[in-house]
Amino acid sequence: MRLLMVVTILLSSSTLLRADDFDHYLNPILNKAATAKSVKEIKQLTPDLINDHTRGLPRIDATILVVKTNEGRNSKLLVRSARQKIGEDKTIPILYIDRFVTYKEGEERTILAAGGKLSLFPGFRFSLDLGQVVPEQLGGDLRLVVAGEKIYTEPVGKAKLYLLTAPLPEATPKKGPKLVVGETFEPRYFNGKYKLYDDGRRSGELVLKVEEDGTVSGAYYSDRDGQKYEVRGKIGMPQHSVQFTVKFPRSEQSFQGWLFTGNGKALTGTSRILEREAGFYAVRVEE
Repeated sequence: MRLLMVVTILLSSSTLLRADDFDHYLNPILNKAATAKSVKEIKQLTPDLINDHTRGLPRIDATILVVKTNEGRNSKLLVRSARQKIGEDKTIPILYIDRFVTYKEGEERTILAAGGKLSLFPGFRFSLDLGQVVPEQLGGDLRLVVAGEKIYTEPVGKAKLYLLTAPLPEATPKKGPKLVVGETFEPRYFNGKYKLYDDGRRSGELVLKVEEDGTVSGAYYSDRDGQKYEVRGKIGMPQHSVQFTVKFPRSEQSFQGWLFTGNGKALTGTSRILEREAGFYAVRVEE
């Protein structure tokens, strides 16, 4: 009963089930960003440039940047130009980093470092590979410069800085057909993306695809670091039940679940890993 109440609450709040536009800029998209028409390489990012491009992404009031780090990795940032008050009548400029993500090279969405709500002050640098503000001695990828009246952020060393002036079409998810559940349940209703919550300990994105013979394939992307894991399984009896496994490097987790036959919006059941049995639920993600 308690599990069903939690699922009902989640289904009533669509904001919990939708990724925002920043989340769609995964590593494969960032690999192509440098050659896109709406992306400009910037040597000096001024407060005016930041303020002029705060709508680079819909519904996000911040400027989106792409950085190729000194280690050759892709990183994305949401930034604002701001000032920090010092004393009663003095302020200094800062680069406010609302969010950032640095991806592991060669991976779809595995995260090396991520965070946000950081302030980059003059005299310091930001290392996107470390995910930290660092002193000059540690190199870093970005630094904020104040030279008289001039204020700008610039890349450090081999790092490259790009400004997104408009959304990239490749980052816009393609809308699939709206799921309509009929009176007779069909295995294809399982197809799609789900936000999976496992025992209050783990969460991630579950992608399921059902073949005509009832075999299930797909992937699980961990919320912890974005790592991708293979999913295999099959449709059971009754047809709204499913068994699947997630293969981790050192273990395998099995799931037994049932899809809601009324609207297909949630999957609930039990999971087992290392002889530990627990409950899980997964809520359909609507793009």
